[in-house]
Amino acid sequence: MKTRARYGHLIKWIVSIVDLIMLNFSYGIVWLASAGMRENERLACIILNLSYIIVLLCRNNIHDRRVLYADHVALHAIKSVLLHAGITLSLVSFLYMTLPFTGLVLFYAVFSILLVTWWLLSRKVLKWYRNKGFNYRNIIVVGGGGAVARFVEEIKGDMGYGYHIVGVTGCNDEHFPDLKHIEPENLEDFIKENNVDEIYCGIYGNDDNLLVSYINMAENHAIDFYYIPSLGPRITRTFSLLSFGNIPVMAVRPNPSLNPINKTIKRAFDIIVSLAVLTLSPIVFIPVAIAVKLSSPGPVFFKQKRTGYRGKQFDCYKFRTMNTSNGTECHQATRHDPRVTRVGCFLRHYSIDELPQFYNVLKGDMSIVGPRPHMVEHTSTYREIVEKYMVRHIVKPGITGWAQVLGYRGQTEELWMMEKRVECDVWYAENWNFMLDMKIIFLTVFNIVKGDKNAY
Repeated sequence: MKTRARYGHLIKWIVSIVDLIMLNFSYGIVWLASAGMRENERLACIILNLSYIIVLLCRNNIHDRRVLYADHVALHAIKSVLLHAGITLSLVSFLYMTLPFTGLVLFYAVFSILLVTWWLLSRKVLKWYRNKGFNYRNIIVVGGGGAVARFVEEIKGDMGYGYHIVGVTGCNDEHFPDLKHIEPENLEDFIKENNVDEIYCGIYGNDDNLLVSYINMAENHAIDFYYIPSLGPRITRTFSLLSFGNIPVMAVRPNPSLNPINKTIKRAFDIIVSLAVLTLSPIVFIPVAIAVKLSSPGPVFFKQKRTGYRGKQFDCYKFRTMNTSNGTECHQATRHDPRVTRVGCFLRHYSIDELPQFYNVLKGDMSIVGPRPHMVEHTSTYREIVEKYMVRHIVKPGITGWAQVLGYRGQTEELWMMEKRVECDVWYAENWNFMLDMKIIFLTVFNIVKGDKNAY
């Protein structure tokens, strides 16, 4: 018999048990690697397990959330590890215990890797399981309009969500010919006779009384109720919900990086990494500066006006890779560009010419990850012909970005190339999280090692 969501609590227990196995496995690795962890080993192991049990009790079960990006899953895993570290240190201090710092750092490094890997794998397995028709929830869709039609098509198009539409009410028959249609007056009887878990309502128009009646019906039967806003077919982005008193307001353009905690995390990471890079920079900067100087006459560094956060201009720094000549300021480099020196070609191919931009990051003009800053002249042109072009400036520009790791970098010979780059930049701005930045940095390093064919 195929299992429905009401048996899904078993998934929570399975995941929690494997979490504890990963924790103890991590401790075992550190115990073998660090002699210091063998002091008070039993008490230390008990505290680590007790701390994670507290985390499990405090944590919302994200494995019950059916629409979640892999980046968000990884971020929740890291948050669990950080919460566990805080609880562990508090218990250790309360018991006047001492644990070796190196051992703890190694433990949390191993545990983070194992937990993130396990959670990502478990989500993949769970999605596959739901695609097979198990662990699903029965839902009813009420109302009509384009938004409801798109919602139904999305649910039907991906069984991995784990939803089974058992009926629709008030919808146009021609839109959903393969679904069971329930007359509004029979809806409550249908709910009583069937195992309905959730109601999704998208009433077309402003019939508040009808909407309230559906909400009351759901509450009377202890069913979760969700409202689908009636938006035009071209408005498909994710909204964030705000409130002024008791008045709900939807933010059209969500910007996670404006959250004070997210903003602090991103800026702290930028400062720490840029300081580390600039401290070690003489190792690379000195030989590169000599090579640039010997390759052609002109300065070592190249300064150019770029468009930054909220459209503000700033001076962007790079190693000079071109011969000093007219036209360098406002023309993109092209493949086999005669202005690029032989040294400059090497620097561009491995993105070494971008290293001085860590100074821009330290100043606060840029971030390590974000949309690449464009020349001011290009901003003036593309803002008029590319839809949503200026939206990419709601976050700080970066040394590397989502568009770049997906291959949309270099010369934009055709308009669609810039449109695709902007699409990636806007998606990044709306879906930012710290783990996404880590993913982009990893892919950037990987591309640098193998060499990027679009870097010229």
